[in-house]
Amino acid sequence: MPTFVYDVIDSSGNTVKGRMEAESEGAVLSRLHEQRLHILGISEQKTSSLFSGGSQKAMGAPKLQSLVVFSRQFATMIDAGLAVLKCLDILEQQTKDPPLKQALTAIKRDVQTGISLGDSLTKYPNCFSKLYINMIRAAELGGILDTILDRLAQFLEKEQEIRQKVKSALTYPVIVLVFAMIILAAMFMFILPTFKQMFSDMGAKMPPMTEALFNMSDFMVHNWYVFVFGPLFTAIGVKQYGKSDAGRYKLDLLKLKVPIMGEIVLKLSVARFCRTFGTLLNSGVPMMRAIEIVSETAGNEVLTRAIMETKTALREGSRLSPPLVKSGLFPPMVTHMIDIGEETGRMSEMLVKVAEFYEQEVDATVKALTSLIEPILIIFLGVIVGFIVISIMGPMFSIINQIR
Repeated sequence: MPTFVYDVIDSSGNTVKGRMEAESEGAVLSRLHEQRLHILGISEQKTSSLFSGGSQKAMGAPKLQSLVVFSRQFATMIDAGLAVLKCLDILEQQTKDPPLKQALTAIKRDVQTGISLGDSLTKYPNCFSKLYINMIRAAELGGILDTILDRLAQFLEKEQEIRQKVKSALTYPVIVLVFAMIILAAMFMFILPTFKQMFSDMGAKMPPMTEALFNMSDFMVHNWYVFVFGPLFTAIGVKQYGKSDAGRYKLDLLKLKVPIMGEIVLKLSVARFCRTFGTLLNSGVPMMRAIEIVSETAGNEVLTRAIMETKTALREGSRLSPPLVKSGLFPPMVTHMIDIGEETGRMSEMLVKVAEFYEQEVDATVKALTSLIEPILIIFLGVIVGFIVISIMGPMFSIINQIR
């Protein structure tokens, strides 16, 4: 009999993990529903990786744009009166994203056997986030699936828009910097050694600046592997370090402390927190569950811990804004707007407004950073090129004087 691993939320609001032997996944779902547990995810425990080719892990994750299109089309068809099963059949046939197509095939099969759409989505965490799954569950309970799918599409579109803005703004400076570093490396490893040999053959007297330049060139020629493999091993080491809880927390804390970039990271995290939280509350997800989902999708471990401390304070009867103020991460505008939302009962509306404000702030900051990076790059490259030219010209003038 196969063993299934499940994640559920008990009556106290705590997340509980467990294992259960059953004939099928449907039997596990029935037993957990009988215990009145809120199911987050169920997966069959594999005994060998040789048979996991069809697993969600091997499946990978779909593109964000594919999820946006899926959600928008799903909402349109539900609004037009089509049955969920018919919608899934149409969407499965027309989607071109392999992971999403594979997931929809299995989801359609689950829905045919009587499993709810929300419970079926939990088996594909790489395709559907906890935010997505919980909003679908809230939609099924409230009978507003088309409305929630439309909100999800808007949320994902906004997320994609912000990512694209940041990516496009930083692409040009990164390309210029990488190209410049390649050119400089070629000069140090191939061109400068030629000049050094020429000056030595002609007995030219080299000033200290030129000696320092040729010493750097010699170091790069004899230790090229440090510059080739050093960044690679450093990146791998940082990635491995970031997999531990302590390492992830320290790296995320470092990101927040980097000048300018730390401000962008914080604003992005705050905007995501507000938009996700507001969308969940507006969709009928209970506040405690919404807080837990937001902490898991914050994208920054420092912010995640602050949100979890807020959840603990809420359980003890506190209001939402005081623990957020105590964390020192959330700007006063955010906490004041949340405070007003709690008093007026318009929390979700206030959170969405704050999210829109900080998304605009991120856009303005990125544009300012881009306009600042370009002249800094030009000055940086100008200084390096000027140093090389002056270092080379000194011995050449000395040789010319000797010839005269």
